[in-house]
Amino acid sequence: MKLSDDLLILELTTDFGTGPSILHAALILDSQAGHTLVDTGVPGMEGAIEEALAEVGATLKDIRQVIVTHHDLDHIGSLEAVVRASSAQVWASARETPFIQGEEWPQKMPPQNQVAALLADPQTPPHVRARLSLPRVAVKVDRALQDGEELPLAGGVRVIMTPGHTPGHLSLFLERTGALITGDALTSDAGQLRSPSERVTPDMHTAGQSVEKMAGLDVQTIVTYHGGVVYEDANGQLARVASEMTGS
Repeated sequence: MKLSDDLLILELTTDFGTGPSILHAALILDSQAGHTLVDTGVPGMEGAIEEALAEVGATLKDIRQVIVTHHDLDHIGSLEAVVRASSAQVWASARETPFIQGEEWPQKMPPQNQVAALLADPQTPPHVRARLSLPRVAVKVDRALQDGEELPLAGGVRVIMTPGHTPGHLSLFLERTGALITGDALTSDAGQLRSPSERVTPDMHTAGQSVEKMAGLDVQTIVTYHGGVVYEDANGQLARVASEMTGS
């Protein structure tokens, strides 16, 4: 789904054990600086990513940077394969870097001893066993992004640190088109903006502050990883969710 000359949304279908689900990765288009992929889906999605890139006549080799919003496996699962195919650099926040590089245990995974016990228990449900058995990702981060940093991509892309869902979660604002890529800092459903999922957001208070921060932007469209694109009254919907989360 091409939103503008600067942005392509990659709709990647997966199943978390509860039925099909679509992940909305993003490709920031820039023929001079090279294209930038934002998040990479679950393990084994490099082929689906390549197919989606064909919409704009691109391949994995055209990706020069991969920006990781945060380290959850459905965002970095195919990172190693994409980097191997493209030789792209990996950019992320400093706080997410040790998770992405495999130096810290994933924040939302059970402790290692519990994982071993669950895998050894024959009563562990198959979908839980499958999730716990997925390989860990350990990919070198080449550049640590800073809050407010302006990236020379697609007319200017602003880095916005939006912690809460994870400690170092970041979002991206495309200045030229007013498109906001939120990762999991927000969700949506049928064009209606929603707060991040409380079930998988350990710090909802900080997450609310992050949404309030984003509400100060002049936003035209919002891209949520889970839910897709919000077009209608994006600024108004963002202000509504910020108010709901912070009570302000």
